Amino acid sequence: MSKLVIGLTGGIGSGKSTVTNHFQELGIEVIDADIIAREVVAIDSPALKAIAEHFGDNYIQVDGQLNRGLLRSKIFANESDKLWLNKLLHPLIRSRLISKTAAAKGAYCILVAPLLIENNLLPLVNRVLVIDVREATQLERTMLRDNNSLKEVKAILASQTNRDKRLTVANDVINNDKVTLAEIKRIVVSLDKKYLALTKMV
Repeated sequence: MSKLVIGLTGGIGSGKSTVTNHFQELGIEVIDADIIAREVVAIDSPALKAIAEHFGDNYIQVDGQLNRGLLRSKIFANESDKLWLNKLLHPLIRSRLISKTAAAKGAYCILVAPLLIENNLLPLVNRVLVIDVREATQLERTMLRDNNSLKEVKAILASQTNRDKRLTVANDVINNDKVTLAEIKRIVVSLDKKYLALTKMV
């Protein structure tokens, strides 16, 4: 088990994947809550069957996979549907995150979770690394990346912890607004050295 679990978080479009990839290049094990969230609704999984029973078979694509776009539109338009889905999926995701962090082998590992604060995952980590950008940057990047409307992206932003609250729990912050990929990489290398030094103090 790793001596330190670093919780990496940030709002949509903040650049979490870029930072995460640099840690992986350094050989650091990354546990991604988004990947686990996809695993728990894999084809023929109990959770996927429950979603189909609750929302209807049209939420399952012809290939048997979850229609994520349709479900996302549904839950952001109806709070009770969102609460039902969270009640179904969050315990499953949390259980897998606990198992994977317990099985991590390196001196430290990274737990990537966009909703680290919202889903009460802070007790699972020792430190928090926030990837921080302005809201205008989030809107621009997400609309470009996901081909979502401004209204859809704003709904996603509204469902996430606001920037100020996220920064209050941060032990480390990477401002990813106007930095180059090379600068981000240098910052990650510096943080890696810091985290490795901290593991020797645990």
